[in-house]
Formats: sequence, structure tokens, C-alpha cells
Amino acid sequence: MNPLRSVGGRLSLALAIVVALALALVYLIVVPSLQRHLVDAKLNQLRGSAGIVAQEVSTGIQQFRADDAVRDAADTTSARVVVYTTNFGTPRVFSDSSSRSAGVQTDPIMLRAIKRHRQVSGTVDRGEQRYAEVARPIEGGYTLLLSGSLRDSLGSIDLVRRRLLIAGLIALGASLVVGYGAASVFARRIRRLERAADRIAGGDFSQEVADAGTDEVGELARAFERMRQRLAGLERARREFIANASHELRTPLFSLGGFLELLENEDLDAETQREFLGTMREQVDRLGKLATDLLDLSRVDAGRMHLEAEPLDLGALARALTEEFRARALACDHELDVVDRASPIAVADEERVFQIGRALVENALVHTPPGTSVTLSTGRRASSAVLTVEDDGPGIPPGDQPHVFERFYRVEGASASGSGLGLAIARELAVLMGGTLELSTRPGRTMLALVLPLAQRDAPLDRDTEAFHVETVRT
Repeated sequence: MNPLRSVGGRLSLALAIVVALALALVYLIVVPSLQRHLVDAKLNQLRGSAGIVAQEVSTGIQQFRADDAVRDAADTTSARVVVYTTNFGTPRVFSDSSSRSAGVQTDPIMLRAIKRHRQVSGTVDRGEQRYAEVARPIEGGYTLLLSGSLRDSLGSIDLVRRRLLIAGLIALGASLVVGYGAASVFARRIRRLERAADRIAGGDFSQEVADAGTDEVGELARAFERMRQRLAGLERARREFIANASHELRTPLFSLGGFLELLENEDLDAETQREFLGTMREQVDRLGKLATDLLDLSRVDAGRMHLEAEPLDLGALARALTEEFRARALACDHELDVVDRASPIAVADEERVFQIGRALVENALVHTPPGTSVTLSTGRRASSAVLTVEDDGPGIPPGDQPHVFERFYRVEGASASGSGLGLAIARELAVLMGGTLELSTRPGRTMLALVLPLAQRDAPLDRDTEAFHVETVRT
């Protein structure tokens, strides 16, 4: 892989660019500013000395000792002192503290001071050097010029410039090394997430996705871990679903095949044939119920469960369920009762609520020993209508309680029967209708409560209600 196309290379390059821009900004701001500061300091020094030197030079001219006054002023100000005379029209050097008068005969600062008749300051270049100068007219038609070299000051600027360049190169190199190293560590964390994503995409959910960081990559890793756990659970559920469905289908099919073989190959009396046919009919019913349950689950999972939302009298529904299961309860030696508390009106699909009620009552009748009682009761809870199926059987073991609503889960024991889909489908349907299915159990008592949205009490039951379709989407 091209290093510049990797995350580490790009981040280190970006860091180097940022450092380079910062150094360039410092260079463009600090160096000129320092240079202006040093030049201004030199000019201020000369301006402060110009007035005193002008008086001393003026006195020296009057006493015919101008050269001595100029040399003394040069020693005092550490600058070149030049006096010009303009008595003859064209300015010419009258006295100079330097033996080399070349370059100052037409000094621009001096000429501006003469032209403006006031003190003027600025910088000039002579040869390869730069000078700070102050010129001012003095009495008698003379002009004073103080010229200080900026070589030492500008030399300091050049030193700062060189050191900035060296420091900049070192900083750039360090930023590339440190940036690439830090970015490589960051990139390794991302590559670990990439490998984890590939494992998950390939169906391997065995390895944990771990990252100890508290930054965005760490949060992403924890999100990956939650996704892995969720997908692992879904994969286990899928495999269990296939295995359980295959088992539930195979058992009655094998039974039917065995009975058919006996009917074909054995000389059976009429009573035995009727017994075999009755057993085969039970297996066919079992297959039909399993097929219906699997179809309902597929509709729920696909988000295509069709529901009608309309007012429903839970008291009337509880009484209807009691009548439907009364014969079966008597055959199993169970007492089936109804306790209708104010007949709450729920907003739900009547057919699906009947399906849930049948699952709850059947579960109570099947999983409780003969002689126990099963009670259907109704009531209200805040803004909810509640249908409860309660029995006084042995209860559900604590280890099984968290799993009773799982698909194909059946409590171990002699009373365990059925496909294990009834309560799972019942809870799914309850949620789709805006309600829930609750379990409360202890030794000697088990209660399953269907909680549904409560309708307006003033809505008449005998008038036509406008039903609407609910399309569910699972996420």
C-alpha cells in the first residue's frame, strides 16, 4: 500500500502541513515585526539625540570648532554625524565625523529635511548596508544628519531567521515522525475493527470486539461489540429455530408414517383402526397448528401482520374463552372461572386477542396438574385494559422464567408439551397492538397478564366502528 494512501501517512502529512503553515505564519509575522521594532528603536535613539547634538554642533560652528563638535557628537551617539551647508544653493558637506564622505553628498533624508524645513527620519541603503538616519535643519543655514548603521540589528534578524528555519525543519521532521507513529497506532485500531467487521460479515461471532480507548474509535468498537452480541444472539436463534422447527415437523410426520405403514401392512380390527385414525388426526392437527404458528411468526418478522384496531370488551371475550375451554377443562379435571371487573374496553384486534387468550388458557391447562383452578379476570390499570389468566399450579421454576417467551422454549418436566411457540407469538402480537404480556409467578401461583390500550368508556359497543389497518415493521 502507498504510505500516503494509508491513514497514518495522511494524518502525519496533514500534521506536517499544519506545522509548516504555523511556522510560515510565525516567520511572516515575527521576523518583520522584530525587524521593524529594532529599526524603530534605532530611529528613536537618533531622534532623542538629534536635538542635543544640534545645539552642540551649532555652538561649535559659532566657535569655529565644528569638526571637534561633530567628532564629540559621533562618540556620544555612536552614529555618524554630518553637517551640511546650504549657503551656496546646493547642499555640500561642511563637516563629517567619518573620513569617508562618499555616499552622503546626496543623502535622501538630508534632502527631505532641507526641502521641508523640519526634522525628517528614515532608513537608507548605501552599498550593501542599511542605515537609520535623522536629519534636521540648524541655525545659520546648516543641516545636521545623524546616520546609524543597522548592521548589528539586522544581523540579529538574520540570526533569528536562520534559527527559525532550523527549528522549523526540526519541527517538521518531528511532526512527521510523531504524527506517523501516532497515526499508525490509530490506524492499527481501525484495522482491528476492520478485521472484526470481516469476521462478523463471515459469520464468526466468537471473538470479542475490544478497544480500551475512550475516543470515537473506542465508542465505535463498543458499538461493534453490541452488534456482534446481537448478531450472535440472532444466529443462535436462527439455528435453534431451524432445529426446533425441523424436530417439531419430523416427529408428527414420522408418527403419521408409522401409522400409515401399520394400516397398510397389518390386519387390524375396526376399533384399532379408529384408534389409529384418531391418533393420526391429532398429529395432523398438531402439524396444522405448527404451520399456522410458523406462518404467524413469519408475518410478524416480515412486518406484514394485518391487524384491525377496534373497541373490544375484554369481559365478553373472557366469558367466550371460558365457554370454549370448559369441556376441555372438565376433561382435565380443572376448574375454570371468570372474574369480570367492570368489563374494560380495549382497543385491539379481536381475532388476535382471542388467539392470545387461547394460548394463555391452554398454557395454564396443560402445565398445571389435575385438580387445580384456572381463573380469567379483567380489570383496568391506569390507561390500560388487562386480561389475566391465573392458576394455582406449582409455578414456573426461577431458571425458566426469563425464557418462557422465547421461541420453541419449553419448561423441562413431565408436563412440557407443545411446540413452544404459543407464548412467543402471544407476546409478539401484544406488542404489535401497543400492549404487552407480563408474567408473575411464585410457588402455588402463576399469572399471565395481557395489557392493552384502554378505549374511551363512552364509545358505544353496538355502533359501527371504523377499523384501520396496522402495518408493522420490525427493526
